[in-house]
Amino acid sequence: MLLDLFYILVFPGFLFLSAFALWAEYFDRLVYARLQNRVGPPWFQPTADFIKLVAKADLVPTAANPTFFRLAPIIALTAVCTAFIYIPLWSTSSLFSFNGDIIVILYLLTIPTLCFFIGGWYSTSLYCRIGAVRTVTQLFAYEIPLFMGLLAPALLANSWSITEIMQFYIDHPWFWAFNLIGLIVSLIALHGKLEKAPFDIPEAETEIVAGGFTEYSGRLLAFLRMTLDIEMIVGASLLAAIFLPFGLQSGPVVGFLVYLVKVLLIVFLFSIARTIFARMRIDQMIAFCWQYVVPLAMVQLLINLILKGIIIR
Repeated sequence: MLLDLFYILVFPGFLFLSAFALWAEYFDRLVYARLQNRVGPPWFQPTADFIKLVAKADLVPTAANPTFFRLAPIIALTAVCTAFIYIPLWSTSSLFSFNGDIIVILYLLTIPTLCFFIGGWYSTSLYCRIGAVRTVTQLFAYEIPLFMGLLAPALLANSWSITEIMQFYIDHPWFWAFNLIGLIVSLIALHGKLEKAPFDIPEAETEIVAGGFTEYSGRLLAFLRMTLDIEMIVGASLLAAIFLPFGLQSGPVVGFLVYLVKVLLIVFLFSIARTIFARMRIDQMIAFCWQYVVPLAMVQLLINLILKGIIIR
């Protein structure tokens, strides 16, 4: 029990995940700044911002529902941290692996978005409610292609266990090339899930201040920002495990270093995307996902179904 608590709370659990998420935010902001020919923040800036927010008081609007307003950030942070313990890091097996864990992870990653909506809606502020509606509207645009893109490799591997999926592609490395479309779809959908430009529509600061987070302050705002940072790490880790399950055969130390490189590579791609694209309107985002991303995800499913039929024969 003590060892399990260490895994959950210290490494590779909450403390490691929080530290890695804050460092990844610094890496993201640094790349974003350098691509814009700016110096960028110092390495401790995300940590300093978090400490500053935690030290401030939590202000709850008079008209807000205090229960939902306070619970939403905590539940969102808990969900993403829980999802992380089911993702393999330095080997093909996670700490708490079981058949169907990929479904549980996708379910847990849906909870933060719903919490952002609930928190913004029950803030009762006009800006918050507009941002909350945009948040849940985007959910119906990117969630389906994200699920399809991530479950297509599982369909070919004939398993809902991340451990078995990774082992399948390690044993059959040439099948990896057939999932490139799914990787692209998942990257785009995860980018929308993280609400990064050009999909930062729910928190468009030039239009609705900070969207659903407008009325948040202090520790609750710190938890919301930490949730987004951790969600980026969890999402990137999930993509690395499903689509890039290589470099794990040389021991836990080398495997863990390879894992860090893969996650930072995905974060780097996110930084490039939010640098070169302008913000979309909500209708443009929905049309883009349903006209292009979803059909690509369906093509990936069709390819994997055909390959699975060939393998069975």
